[in-house]
Amino acid sequence: MATDTRSLQDEELDIDVSDLERKYAVTLDEGLESFVVVDGAPKAPEAKVPVLTKVLKKLFGSVGTIKEDGFHMPVENGVTKGFLFIEYENPKQAAEAIKTYNHKRLDAKHTLLVNKLSDVERFGNDDTITEEFVPPAKTEFKPREHLRSWLTDPSAREQLFTHSNETITINWFKKTEEPKVAGNLYKVVEGPARWSPFGTYLATMYNFGVQLNGGPSFDILAQFLHYSVKAFHFSPNEKYLVTFSDSPIGSVNENDPENPKVPFSEQDVGNQVVVWDVLTQLPLRSFPLPTNSKGEKQQVSWPILKWSADSKYFARVTPGEQLSIYEAPSMGLLDKKSIKIPGIVDFAFAPTSVQTGNKGELEQILCYWTPEIGNQAARVSIMSVPSKKVIRTRNLFNVSDCKFHWQDQGKYLCVKVDRHTRTKKQIFTNLEFFRITEKDIPVEVIELKDIVINFAWEPKGDRFIVVSRPDVPSNEKPAPNSNNLSFYALERKKNMQSGWKVVQSFSKKSTTSIYWSPKGRFVVTSNFGVPGASQAVFEFWDFETEAKEDNTSPLVHILTSEYYGIVDLEWDPSGRYIALWSIKNQPGYKLLRFNGDLLYDKGVDYFRGLTWRPRPASVLSPKERRNVLKNLKDLSARFDEEDAMDADAAIRILVTKRRDALAYWRKWRKEVTDKLHAAHFPTEEEILKELESGSQVVEEVREEIIEETEEIIN
Repeated sequence: MATDTRSLQDEELDIDVSDLERKYAVTLDEGLESFVVVDGAPKAPEAKVPVLTKVLKKLFGSVGTIKEDGFHMPVENGVTKGFLFIEYENPKQAAEAIKTYNHKRLDAKHTLLVNKLSDVERFGNDDTITEEFVPPAKTEFKPREHLRSWLTDPSAREQLFTHSNETITINWFKKTEEPKVAGNLYKVVEGPARWSPFGTYLATMYNFGVQLNGGPSFDILAQFLHYSVKAFHFSPNEKYLVTFSDSPIGSVNENDPENPKVPFSEQDVGNQVVVWDVLTQLPLRSFPLPTNSKGEKQQVSWPILKWSADSKYFARVTPGEQLSIYEAPSMGLLDKKSIKIPGIVDFAFAPTSVQTGNKGELEQILCYWTPEIGNQAARVSIMSVPSKKVIRTRNLFNVSDCKFHWQDQGKYLCVKVDRHTRTKKQIFTNLEFFRITEKDIPVEVIELKDIVINFAWEPKGDRFIVVSRPDVPSNEKPAPNSNNLSFYALERKKNMQSGWKVVQSFSKKSTTSIYWSPKGRFVVTSNFGVPGASQAVFEFWDFETEAKEDNTSPLVHILTSEYYGIVDLEWDPSGRYIALWSIKNQPGYKLLRFNGDLLYDKGVDYFRGLTWRPRPASVLSPKERRNVLKNLKDLSARFDEEDAMDADAAIRILVTKRRDALAYWRKWRKEVTDKLHAAHFPTEEEILKELESGSQVVEEVREEIIEETEEIIN
């Protein structure tokens, strides 16, 4: 059968391809790509035009060469119109002007808007854009689920998610029951999922970006389109999300600002780190990876951006050059400039707002260190934000490396300083302790002959644990079971400054990892990462709060357990349970009590990991918490009863019957009370009130026979 070519042509003519023509239109070389239009400039009288022209030429000339007669600022009725046209030597310079100065604040009242003249021309000829305002279509309001509903669970159960193959399962867990499924997410192929800091959102990575789920049904709450995302993290208050992609913006169609589905603009092109507003799902600012003097991208550690405790500031370091601190939500540089710190290596914000020893208001502080440069000593510095004032410095010598360890309340900062001998043949560690809340921030030093390979503060405490080993030449492996495990506590003496002392130390250990309970006191140590160790060894410790009366060590070894193939460990937020899991060898997970007793063990094929759901900070005041602790025995009676019910089915049935009987009696009593009240009988409260007032009205009916007569009636 022959094809009717005329009918095909007619059908093709009916197809609307205007959108494709606009997208792939060939731009004639008319030079418009070298022009930019600047809006938002001050409206100045004609007498001040030369001064304004000089200022704007200097500003826009910093990114390229402005052609002769390439600067035009229209004037009407003796006043500039508030916009201008600039012609650069080439389109690249024009693009740089847009990237640098679009949304640039010129002063408190003027923000510049910079666009290509070709874009203005293109949108001006777009038939889909009309001058008449068309109100957007109203969407039906759909109330969002309660995002913290899991906190209202009557049994105060914990939640955790398990990730196996491409499925994430959210489970409820109670020590007397097997985990119960609360929800599922499917087709989660990319890297590890993560809860937000308060547990409000469950964040997962996909090829298109990051997705947030939450609420009782774990529906999709938000999606952040950042193609080929490889890492992400939240700000401490959950308001902001930071994502990193190995594909620079604009390098592929999925990240191209020309793609209408992509939320980026031309000034984001080439950047790889994006800060998002979680509620609006819009990007606030993007950043490139730091480069060296040759323009090569430097290797950086995640997170690239670090947040202050109150999420009002975040910072990034350009290794060896400067520290840049930004404000949120404006995303602008603090004081509009970076802090030049030659040689800077790393920095860390305090985990909470701190009142320093100078007894000022609560403030944000950070610490950073610089290595030895020429004759200048290595230095650890503590800086206040936003003042940028350095409130403490400490000079160090023969330094190989420094690591920061903040105590979670910000009271202490431990700087682990790896030092070398003068011959540089041997490494040893000093622990430098900064007492942040004391006057002038004094420093205490603990000198060790070994290298510290792990350090961990007790949560909400002043004790810590150290794992160390003797130094060995770089071409040799450490001897097996050559590590030392040491427990330190703050020794307090009258009229003397307290200092950290070793409570107990154990030698010839294979220990490498330390896991404190979130509530302190209890801790688990393990040999994760030891080469050739097929069995993971876990030691459970009780580091009692107070020393015993007989002056014996407050440290108690509870239990030692061995499990095959375990790769990681995590405490639940309450400090009651511990999760262990394995991935390759006998994949699955185990749930234990804080003392090491096994509660649940499940093998899961293609297991990838698990994470307990965090809880937000308590809303109780310190006084209310003290009252709870004071009356803990009475308050815990209900929970003891529930534990007994869970442990014995017969007790559960008996207690349930008693509760039902009590509820029935209360209901009957209310019905009787309502009937008496309807008959105008005094209520129980009214009777008690009269008794308390001391006055009482008593009505007494008395019958008396006055006369008696007998009559005979026929």
